[in-house]
Amino acid sequence: MNQVVAVLGRGVVSAETPILRANDLGALRGEGVFETMHVRGGGVWLLDAHLTRMEASASRIALDLPPRAELVELVETACAQWPAEQEGALRLVSTRGDEAGGPGTTFVTLTPVAEAVRRVRRTGVRVVTASLGLHATARPTMPWLLGGVKSTSYAVNLASLRWAAREGADDVLWVSSDGYALEAPTASLVWLVDDTLWTVPPAQTGILAGTTARWLLDHAGELGYRSGERLVRPAELMSAEGVWLTSSVRGVVPVRELDGAALPLHPRTTALRELMGFPS
Repeated sequence: MNQVVAVLGRGVVSAETPILRANDLGALRGEGVFETMHVRGGGVWLLDAHLTRMEASASRIALDLPPRAELVELVETACAQWPAEQEGALRLVSTRGDEAGGPGTTFVTLTPVAEAVRRVRRTGVRVVTASLGLHATARPTMPWLLGGVKSTSYAVNLASLRWAAREGADDVLWVSSDGYALEAPTASLVWLVDDTLWTVPPAQTGILAGTTARWLLDHAGELGYRSGERLVRPAELMSAEGVWLTSSVRGVVPVRELDGAALPLHPRTTALRELMGFPS
């Protein structure tokens, strides 16, 4: 199957059906929130965690979300049309509406996971660092910067990825002005040192709290690892036993190159991926 589209209050519609008004601030100003989720076995992985994060994002930008029960029903309606044996990427979006106070639109798109995504789970990605221009702890004190908000305003994220492609890389690791690694435009950073899986602390830095990274660290003990959060400089990552980017659809992807320097592909990457239930 190629795509499923479902709209709150309308149910499943043809993928060619217009669903967003031209004056919706979600389209004009990026005034909306979204979550991307992994669909497997006919259902969504970590649905509750994603909805909790979406509610937090909406609260931060004063956007009224539909009740959670309605969001769950919409997601389940879309998943019911999806083959249980096929991996899917489900995006749940809710927009603000128009400037006159007209209602926003909440909808779901569900598409296959691309072969390129499945490939990088095995082969890894080349990453370059790029300055975000902010002190590591600046965003929590500056709410207008929308730290930790997963909004539909993704221009900076996508511009970063286009720049990386021009530099011959696959992804970006944003770095603070004081030299600490933060996050990737669409992924969280996880690394392994001395049998401890680490990630960057969202509360301290204002990065987006990764649902996949959080689940992985919460279950690290199943592979004999400890877990924790701390700040890290890119130079420290060069000597880590393993470095990964984690996200909802890609799962756990090894970083095989950072700023042109080769990094080791940790032999337990497959075990991490299998722990989370992602196919190769």
